[in-house]
Amino acid sequence: MLSPRNRMRHSSEFGTVMRSGRRSSRDTLGVIYLSPPASTPVPGDGPAPPRVGFIVSKAVGGAVVRKRVQRRLRHLMRSRLGDLPDGSLLVVRAKPSSSTARNEELAVQLDSAIAAAKRPKSASRRRRGRGRTRPPADPENGGAEGNRRPQAAGERWTSR
Repeated sequence: MLSPRNRMRHSSEFGTVMRSGRRSSRDTLGVIYLSPPASTPVPGDGPAPPRVGFIVSKAVGGAVVRKRVQRRLRHLMRSRLGDLPDGSLLVVRAKPSSSTARNEELAVQLDSAIAAAKRPKSASRRRRGRGRTRPPADPENGGAEGNRRPQAAGERWTSR
């Protein structure tokens, strides 16, 4: 069981994480992670602990099944709180296949999703094209040659 200090309970916290958090998804669950703000801490206040929230929709199953999945995820997250920085927010979203997954499988996928969501974006991981440049635009046909529609009934589509 997670302590009350480590649980997200307000919809405003969930909304903030869902809007601006980093997402990572696996077969049985998805994770949305929001790193702690870079603001200066208030003197006298200790660092805010990491907080975790769970979303288990009706697509997962009935009330008993949903509660069982939530308890299993809560139990798995309890040992992983030390890996999260103070002040961070994490939402774990269960997918329908999480109700039939074994605990070991859930643990592996949870670790993988959290690691991927915490990983900073880098320029080298951006998707790039194959190195081809687009053909020059043909003003007569309204753009690139490979993208034009056939004009006559017997004319075929052109390929690049």
